[in-house]
Amino acid sequence: MAKAKSKTRYNFVYGAIYQRKTKDGRIRWYLDYRDEMGKRIQRVVVNAQTADEAGLALQTEVKRVFDRAQGIKEQKRIIFNDFAPLYVDNYAKPNKRSWRCDDYCIEAHLKPYFGKLDLGAITPLDVESFRAQRLEAGIKKSTSNRELALLKRMFHLASDWGYSADNPVAKVKLFSERDNLKERVFTADEETKLLAYCAPHLRPIVVFALNTGMRRGEILGLRWDQVDPAGKSVLVKRTKSGRDRSIPLNEAAAGVIKAQRKTSPGSYVFPSTKGKEFMRTVDHSFGHACRLAGIVGLRFHDLRHTFATRLIRRGADIITVQALLGHYAVTVTQRYTHTGADEKRRAVEALARASESLLLGGDTPVTEKSGVQVTGSSAVS
Repeated sequence: MAKAKSKTRYNFVYGAIYQRKTKDGRIRWYLDYRDEMGKRIQRVVVNAQTADEAGLALQTEVKRVFDRAQGIKEQKRIIFNDFAPLYVDNYAKPNKRSWRCDDYCIEAHLKPYFGKLDLGAITPLDVESFRAQRLEAGIKKSTSNRELALLKRMFHLASDWGYSADNPVAKVKLFSERDNLKERVFTADEETKLLAYCAPHLRPIVVFALNTGMRRGEILGLRWDQVDPAGKSVLVKRTKSGRDRSIPLNEAAAGVIKAQRKTSPGSYVFPSTKGKEFMRTVDHSFGHACRLAGIVGLRFHDLRHTFATRLIRRGADIITVQALLGHYAVTVTQRYTHTGADEKRRAVEALARASESLLLGGDTPVTEKSGVQVTGSSAVS
């Protein structure tokens, strides 16, 4: 720091600070610098008591001048508690059907930890500490991933809106969820048992789910204006992927539609049994039916898994299954399709028969059941 002859002024490359006495003898510090247009600025630093405090104020002002000259927007300061309602009102509510889930997570978990922190001052270490605290409280790693995904989206928008320079969550690696995938497929025996114990209002819903692969919310919210007048297809709207999809109805699903037309004169195909316009959930009745049938570990969503798996086992290609399920990517569909033990055994047995035929000097074999031709090179490789 180069000093002038008078110790009341300190000169820097980017400006200067100096002090003056007021009429009542108090010392006040001033800044001396130029703005982005080259105009000289001299102004008092109201709360500065020392040369160091005045020097920091000068650096802050010079940085603002540089940012404006480079077209860099100044970051607005806001604490997490004040930013949260901006996210919910301006993004979650207009864009997400599940915005209430976001709102609950923010109020119950994110605000208590980050609430009073300046949004721009939150670091990756703060995020890691929050995650460690939540895991210690007993949540699953998949739940932690959902919470960090929400937090990451909030910081992404905060950056776009000028409240945060970067996204600290982007530097935190999420947990792998490969071991959490639930491969539960409904067997034919379980289907018979469950349907025997289903309440009258639940039975057609279960049958419809097994034969269409529709999500629970899509089924309960299905309106008659989405059903083809001939009863041969339904148009699913407002899906999770955001795209409408048409599902053809097989004989079983069409039979459900035909029966519901006689008993459901309102707007919804599966109306509520409690006087409301439509059912919000069937979790209680589905769980009760499973308990009566002695079926353990079955979720309603597993009916969708079963639909996809049965299609694959009957020869449907993965792209067709993807279209019926309404997935945006085929990799998502692969999580819902599971090869059973019988299919695996038939596959390896076919390979054994092919190898045996080659060892006996036979021609290029064709398996009887699968109809898959196995060449000599592939059979022994």
